[in-house]
Amino acid sequence: MWSRHILNSLLLIPYLPEGATVIDIGSGAGLPGIPLALARPDLKVTLLEPLQRRVDFLEEVKSELGLEITIIRGRAEEAKGTYQVVTARALSATPKLLTQVWSLIAPGGSLVALKGSSVEEEVRQAEKVISQLKPVTVDIEEPYLEGIESGKILIVRKGAK
Repeated sequence: MWSRHILNSLLLIPYLPEGATVIDIGSGAGLPGIPLALARPDLKVTLLEPLQRRVDFLEEVKSELGLEITIIRGRAEEAKGTYQVVTARALSATPKLLTQVWSLIAPGGSLVALKGSSVEEEVRQAEKVISQLKPVTVDIEEPYLEGIESGKILIVRKGAK
């Protein structure tokens, strides 16, 4: 649990600017949003989750831990506002994920997603979607911490307007 979920979530920290507004899409059990909020109290974290029972759980965790986070019941396609960073973990394949969250990313902001070993293939499959989003840069990072199943991190940066 610790290495596979909690520490794995914290691998996103280097990609989060100080004081950034962050929305965790499809937050589920609060990963990676809650570990990020605990480790980086400077962040303004919002958890977005469509299922009411999970929202209830997240509200309970927020209260128990005394976190200053926002929890919204809803789907990415319905969400309002923009954020400097959108995070996601095990949500959708990259082509679908980009179309779901692009409007939530502020100019100059980014999508930072925990992905599996097939991320390169997903990015290839998303080439058409990516070409419509320009200016955009796409990076894939492979962080390493001994003893942690890290997978890969997809970073898609939206150009500043």
